[in-house]
Amino acid sequence: MKLLPKSWPNMCVLAASAALLGACASDPAPLQTTQYVSVLDADQLPAPLDNTGILGPLDRVRVDVFGVEELTREVQIDGSGRMSYPFIGSMDVSGKAPAAIETLIAARLSEGYVRDPQVSVNLVDTVSQTIAIEGEVESPGIYAAAGQLTLLRALALAGGPSEFALREQVVVFRDVGEDRYAAVYNLDAVRRGALNDPRIYANDIIVLGDSPRRRSIDRLVTIAPALASPLVILFTR
Repeated sequence: MKLLPKSWPNMCVLAASAALLGACASDPAPLQTTQYVSVLDADQLPAPLDNTGILGPLDRVRVDVFGVEELTREVQIDGSGRMSYPFIGSMDVSGKAPAAIETLIAARLSEGYVRDPQVSVNLVDTVSQTIAIEGEVESPGIYAAAGQLTLLRALALAGGPSEFALREQVVVFRDVGEDRYAAVYNLDAVRRGALNDPRIYANDIIVLGDSPRRRSIDRLVTIAPALASPLVILFTR
């Protein structure tokens, strides 16, 4: 089990196996002053603290009131963190989780407007809740963490792995309180169903490393003349 510096993602991108993950050579932080946390098995990666599900300015939510179609609608939170809703008016929702807003709306509607309202609030689009996807994907970048994201769904947002991605080693970085964790996943095993598709949360960082071996094969195949028999390449260890 290797240790990673807490300052890791100013990343150069991964070089290696789960047991050999290390800090980038370009990281200027001296080893003796760097905080370290363990690299965990995938099933040990803890969920983030509750504040990752909160709403913020410019997020868009869908409010459903069961049996009252005219009160079902999408609402955007304004820049000050407030949203407007029929019979209630403007209310401050920034920093609240969807479940807390459900309770708030239900309580206000029950004050003479709707009898025993059943309210659900779901995040539709987010500006405040994002994930970062880096390395060997088709479109690296920052993406909204709306809905129930998993590793496969998150990678699909970035166009999937590139031709030279090291699919056997996908790393998810996650901050939980004062600690930073990293878990390594075999993407092919997840796709086959041999491993559960792990949940991805807001503020996670996903990194796909580069496969030098795949690049070497590609270069050799490109420069090799047409062959009548299969091309066999021997790699030394």
